Amino acid sequence: MNDVAAAAGVALKTVSRVVNDEPGVNAATALRVKAAIDRLGYRRNDGARTLRRGRTASIGLVIEDAADVFYSSLSRAVEETALHHGCLLFTGSSQEDAARERDLVLAFCARRVDGLIIVPAGTDHTYLAPEFEAGTRAVFADRPPGAGCEADVVLSDNAGGARAGAAHLIAHGHRRIAFLGDLPRIFTAAERLRGYREALAAAGLPYDEGLVAMGPADPARLRADLARLLRAADPPTALLTGNGRTTVETLRALASITGSATGAFVEGVRPGLGGLALVGFDDFELADLLGVTVVAQDPARLGRTAADLLFLRLAGDDGPVTRFELPTRLIPRGSGERPPPPRRDHP
Repeated sequence: MNDVAAAAGVALKTVSRVVNDEPGVNAATALRVKAAIDRLGYRRNDGARTLRRGRTASIGLVIEDAADVFYSSLSRAVEETALHHGCLLFTGSSQEDAARERDLVLAFCARRVDGLIIVPAGTDHTYLAPEFEAGTRAVFADRPPGAGCEADVVLSDNAGGARAGAAHLIAHGHRRIAFLGDLPRIFTAAERLRGYREALAAAGLPYDEGLVAMGPADPARLRADLARLLRAADPPTALLTGNGRTTVETLRALASITGSATGAFVEGVRPGLGGLALVGFDDFELADLLGVTVVAQDPARLGRTAADLLFLRLAGDDGPVTRFELPTRLIPRGSGERPPPPRRDHP
């Protein structure tokens, strides 16, 4: 900066103001300083600048799986917000492993990130207490932190979305609605199951555990669960799937039975059963072309909201811990509007 000041014939403070986009420098002087910067190839040392302020201009993001479309969209929104604030983003995937989540978070903290956005895999976040005491800020996204951890959280309305999806099927005449969900220990899966049950109760329909299958979105598991459901004496006429991966794998399983992805809704799942209606939780690529009715979240908005909240905290906001719940949106496309087949008597 001394060389730039000498080349431009100005004071060192003037160069500092131009470099940091501060007011108080007339246009002609600023142009002269910028010309000297270009000529000398000067670059601001952001590392030294942020360290003087006690910051590293970086944040960490822990998600479940970077390959998942939902989380890649969330991650992209966080990254764009971080860049807007002049920060770098470090990202890691927990793969739904609580120990891996903890290792990633502590690795980011060891690199002195200013803050964290965490999609938790575990339910014990007491390990964060020393990091909070050291001044690290954290926001939880998609799922809340475990008991005993006070931190901001941004969620989707999981129960409300599942309730709306099940109510949509009920409104189209379905009374036997199966729910295919994720692992029940996962907060979002449990909330969506709750919403499904609330929709049944609101319609005066009984909750039948035989119509519920919870577990990972594993193709073999879903095929087995679907086979069990469809072989039942009183099979479901509609499905509510608990997340995007489950919906896609369910479509694949149905396609293996009917011979086409759309055949599940056009030709029926098996002779005598009629066509299944389906509402999936989460939108996904090609859902519009396949005509799949979905309950859509907004992962980009979720990521932006979490990042905005984190940077608000980093700027000094010490208000009470907040909990944001973002709405979901039902998008009718055909698969969820199919009425049940005429009821047959079962022996």
